Amino acid sequence: MEIKFIKGDITRQKVDAIVNAANSSLMGGGGVDGAIHRAGGPKILEECEEIVNKIGRLPTGQAVITTAGKMPSKYVIHTVGPIYKNIEHRTQSTELRNCYINSLKLASEKGLKSIAFPSISTGAFRYPLEEAAPIAIQAVKDFLTKEASIKEVYFVLFNNATYEAYVNAA
Repeated sequence: MEIKFIKGDITRQKVDAIVNAANSSLMGGGGVDGAIHRAGGPKILEECEEIVNKIGRLPTGQAVITTAGKMPSKYVIHTVGPIYKNIEHRTQSTELRNCYINSLKLASEKGLKSIAFPSISTGAFRYPLEEAAPIAIQAVKDFLTKEASIKEVYFVLFNNATYEAYVNAA
């Protein structure tokens, strides 16, 4: 099993699944969510609409899966990270951890071998990088010690500051 950190564009990763830091409506938005919907094309939105019609809005920390449309990955795992509010830190850190764990569980259930994560909640949802990076890395490590089906986990980090925060946390 390997955990790798790369600076780049998650929509271009050739892995079994990429993870989308989605909003609860699953209808696309800004940041990585918008980039994934644009790169994947309308098929992702169609599948997200079907999911929302079935289950309603996706709760924070949960994960669902769609195909990846036009992207090189096979699937997109959509998860909703917490919106950072300093007063609810313990709850938020659990929710953030659950984003990673539930995404990995879903990938494992599908028999996937490789997955790529962005830095969930650290953009528009304002989770501080210095707090989010160790939570993300520890969640992945904890999962991989119990479940060996996933062989490669990538953190695909969009800019230098995010990349450095994750490398330093590791």
